[in-house]
Amino acid sequence: MKHLKHLLTQPLAALPTSLAVFLLVIALLGFADASYLTIEHYQGVIPPCTLVSGCEAVLTSSYSVIFGMPVSLLGAIYYLVISIGIFSFLESKKTTLLKWVLLLTVFGMIFSLWFLYVQAFILGSYCLYCLGSVLTSTILFVTACVVAKKYSPKIDQVSRVEGSI
Repeated sequence: MKHLKHLLTQPLAALPTSLAVFLLVIALLGFADASYLTIEHYQGVIPPCTLVSGCEAVLTSSYSVIFGMPVSLLGAIYYLVISIGIFSFLESKKTTLLKWVLLLTVFGMIFSLWFLYVQAFILGSYCLYCLGSVLTSTILFVTACVVAKKYSPKIDQVSRVEGSI
């Protein structure tokens, strides 16, 4: 909890634009994947499945819908929020926006792990598009962890500064 508070209250060091653009590209790929699945869901179409089999089993299971809404729509909203947050950071350079985006990747990772568990251990089937979403969520989360670790001032440095005030 101490590290989370530290991340949210302390400024980040200057983040290379290329790293923020990388995060944006990954989020947009996730958005495209989730949007495609959402469109296919509402059209009543199962997308073609290559490399793995089981898209139909996964996409028509009771786990693919929450409160009557396809999980892919929630994923598309998640990736859109991440994309808008990163784009806003790139435009404004306000690190507060970026810190909230980094925090949101934790939730994306948790949900991705849950749905991966459902595919592997409950359904015994895999959806290529869902695995693509797991991959993009994982990349966003790992990159967010690297950014938080590398570009946040160290906790002991902050303690020394606060102690001298």
